[in-house]
Amino acid sequence: MAAAAAAAAAANLGEDQFLCSICLEVFTDPVSTPCGHNFCKNCISTHWDNSVLFKCPLCNEVFNTRPQMKINTMISEMAAQFRCQEKPVSEKPGEVLCDVCTGTKVKAVKSCLVCVASYCETHLEHHLTAPRLRRHQLIDPVENLEDRMCTKHDKLLELFCKTDQTCVCLVCPALDHRDHQFVPLKEEYEEKKVELKTTGAEVQKMIQERRVKIEEIRGAVKVSQDEADREMAAGVQVFTALKESVDRGLNQFIKEVEDKKTAAEKQAEDVIRELEEEISELKKKSTEVEKLSLSEDHLHLLQNYPSLKEAPPTKDWTEVRVCPPSYEGTVVRAVDHLEETLRQQ
Repeated sequence: MAAAAAAAAAANLGEDQFLCSICLEVFTDPVSTPCGHNFCKNCISTHWDNSVLFKCPLCNEVFNTRPQMKINTMISEMAAQFRCQEKPVSEKPGEVLCDVCTGTKVKAVKSCLVCVASYCETHLEHHLTAPRLRRHQLIDPVENLEDRMCTKHDKLLELFCKTDQTCVCLVCPALDHRDHQFVPLKEEYEEKKVELKTTGAEVQKMIQERRVKIEEIRGAVKVSQDEADREMAAGVQVFTALKESVDRGLNQFIKEVEDKKTAAEKQAEDVIRELEEEISELKKKSTEVEKLSLSEDHLHLLQNYPSLKEAPPTKDWTEVRVCPPSYEGTVVRAVDHLEETLRQQ
């Protein structure tokens, strides 16, 4: 039932639904990330092996720990069904399929260089029995037979022209490559194989050098991050202390100004209160004087006159001043003190 459901689902979906976004091939052992995206198990494992962070290559969601990946059975079955629908393949890599078979392809046993086709054991029978076909050149099955034939002479490419660095047939030396140097394909193959081995070693060396450089750069980034963290911590500590010093300096400045203002106000209030008390005494004296001056009793006026003829004792206010306090230099002194504190810290 599951296989049938997978086949039905695969039939309704396009190729893009079954492609791994890393290798761009149909899924092999597909696994799902916690964010819901699918990749080949080997692709995502290799991707995370070479990454600092464990994040999804599609949506970039970062995972705190490396997720434990399990094969998505449903996607795996659908991908397998899709492969079967798209292209019949042999069970073993490198096997060539018969070009004549319809439906399910059967493994080819020979390729014909004349017919430029590959045949299974059943369809090869005519080449083994028919007189005309028995003259055809048969070889072990190979893919892309057209690429093995000379496009000019329809002959098998069996030689290598070292002068033109190209594969040629047995007719080419006499017609198109006169006076050129030729060697059998196998000889050139062995030579090129040695060269490829050397090239492969050089490439691997280059890969290793670049991996070392990557680790070197990552190390430099780590050192930079560590230094940045230390500098950040030191900076926060220093600027926090500076801020506290500034706050203390501001509070001291405000207190000094407030104290001066409060002292000036208190002095003024004391003087005003004393003046108001004298005014009150003088008003009482004025009332008594006015009252006595209006009296028609001769005896009463003369008897009280000595006590009222002189003004009551008062303070000489001529030189009394209430000067506002000087705030000049308060800010400068506060800033100077703050600068000294900051310099010490």
